[in-house]
Amino acid sequence: MRVLARLFRRLFLASLEKAFDANKLTFYGRLEPLRDRGAFDRHLARVRQAEWCVYAKSPFAGPEQVLAYVARYTHRVAVSNNRLVAIEDGKARFRWKDYRNGNRQKTMTLGADEFIRRFLLHVLSQGFQRIRYYGFLANRYREQKLARCRELLAVPQPQPPNNQAVRDYRDRYEELTRTSLKECPACLYGRMVIIEVLKPAKPSPPIDDTS
Repeated sequence: MRVLARLFRRLFLASLEKAFDANKLTFYGRLEPLRDRGAFDRHLARVRQAEWCVYAKSPFAGPEQVLAYVARYTHRVAVSNNRLVAIEDGKARFRWKDYRNGNRQKTMTLGADEFIRRFLLHVLSQGFQRIRYYGFLANRYREQKLARCRELLAVPQPQPPNNQAVRDYRDRYEELTRTSLKECPACLYGRMVIIEVLKPAKPSPPIDDTS
């Protein structure tokens, strides 16, 4: 992998230099001094001294299958609530699909510590996000950029809905996930009814240390 990393580093930096020479790079804010060719070359010189990390291998069944596999996890957690069967006696029992055995549904029981450990393996480290948008879909100025895209494509701007009843968020959740928030997760038959919404408790006043 070291050879591949160095090859990728060389090709990547060479492409950056070509883009700089063709005036295809723009620099803003703290990067504005890099518009100067000397400052740009000094910046690349430091990057050339660093060892780059590259990891690549051919997909098992092709890029389409890899994309389909990854897409299932972009908006989901490790274990959804409807897969949890029971939590008792310090153990968690949940359903899982055995793809090697005809996609059969099976159940597994783990101790609470092991279940939490496996669950936390799917939690990203602080500062990371599972999905990042860039370009015209970036959070900043998204509305203005989408309007400009529609203008360039001669596509009419979407009209806000008129005289439509406000939909319950639970209906929208069920539409997107095929999982009902109104259905009892235990019997999958009864209806969940909101009886009362508890407000968060007020923080306790600080205790002065008089010792």
